[in-house]
Amino acid sequence: MNNRVWSFLVPFFSVIIALLIAAVVIILIGQNPVIAYKAMIEGAFGNIQALADTVIKTTPLILTGLAVGFGFRAGLFNIGAEGQMIMGGILATVVGMHMRGIPPALAIPLTMIAGMLGGAVWASIAGYLKAKTGAHEVVSTIMLNWIATYISSYLITGPLAVGSGTPKSPEIAPSAKLPPIITVGALEMTSGILISILSAVVIYIVLEKTKTGYEVKAVGFNPYAAEYGGINISKNIVMCMAISGALAGLAGALEVMGLHHRFLGTLSGGKGFDGISIALIGQNHPIGIIFASFLIAALRTGSSNMQFVGVPKHIVTIIQGIVIFLVAADRIVKTLLRFRKVKR
Repeated sequence: MNNRVWSFLVPFFSVIIALLIAAVVIILIGQNPVIAYKAMIEGAFGNIQALADTVIKTTPLILTGLAVGFGFRAGLFNIGAEGQMIMGGILATVVGMHMRGIPPALAIPLTMIAGMLGGAVWASIAGYLKAKTGAHEVVSTIMLNWIATYISSYLITGPLAVGSGTPKSPEIAPSAKLPPIITVGALEMTSGILISILSAVVIYIVLEKTKTGYEVKAVGFNPYAAEYGGINISKNIVMCMAISGALAGLAGALEVMGLHHRFLGTLSGGKGFDGISIALIGQNHPIGIIFASFLIAALRTGSSNMQFVGVPKHIVTIIQGIVIFLVAADRIVKTLLRFRKVKR
């Protein structure tokens, strides 16, 4: 089998194996796995509201997965999508607040660009340090995550604070809000999902059809050979981190524009870190990341419904952890599949 077939089979069978192992855990706690999984599926896809909720959760995960995956393709471990998402959300909020009187055709793209710029600049710091001083991007991006968290905390409890209770900023202008595709009760599924999918398609084209994509993959595969071939390593490192950060920043902007309409203290909620597992499950492929994001979002949405049949929602965390382990150690899955083939 070629690599493309394996890149599909490994995540697929990893999910199947994870569900089987989780079923054993469910049996051990005295519950019925069939009933539990039925409740999970109904919670994620059972009606329009459930499906809309799943899609809403999918939107930022696609972008944070792309952010991490794009970095991986260049041999960079961008662990800072969380901080980049926060900075993108902050800048999008500040710009969106000042869009009153501006038509949506102008306000929406300007607010999105602001979010992308916030994430790109924040990631470029780590990229520059890596390119010029050799500072490892894992250390610098983790440190930048904390700095972004404290900056956002200061802003929404100080200069941008409004109201009481959960720390939050003022709402952005109505013209900067994303138009809804479906409205079900209090849920609004906006066009953010289309923007996320379009971003994945654009990244796929960049990686597979352009000179820039070739250079990115060459640097990731063998930086020494790439440099010998005339590729500027430092330039590509900074550029890749900037693009990666822009994607994470866009995730923050879409959360502000399409979901909360303001910056909340819990806006990121770990979605930047989820991007790491999504990139692994999606094999760092833009299209694979779309499906991996939808899978994780469906598990998260459906897990709440599992509690009504007596199964803890943390079972989903077990499933996700097993999937990540098997994908990361794909040789185990390949060995099992080959053994089964030989046995037949």
